[in-house]
Amino acid sequence: MFEISNKTIMIGVAVVVVTISLFGYQMWHVSPSWVMETVKIVANTEYGCIAETMDGFPVNIGPCDANEGDIISAKVDTKLKERAAVVNPSG
Repeated sequence: MFEISNKTIMIGVAVVVVTISLFGYQMWHVSPSWVMETVKIVANTEYGCIAETMDGFPVNIGPCDANEGDIISAKVDTKLKERAAVVNPSG
């Protein structure tokens, strides 16, 4: 009959812990966290509308019908803003 050793159990537990840790990291740090925010349209390009949030972060909000200078509400990824602040702390 097949017998499971302690080493096999420890390896299995380690694999489960690493898998759960990576999934948790992805959900906490990588996946977007969308909020509605007031933005000012800077440009309307073929890649979507480029907007500036009220706190000065440039974001691509996707396709829109707004013109340059319009102020609209759009979904913005707050985690993107957090990562941008870390890269440019003087901003």
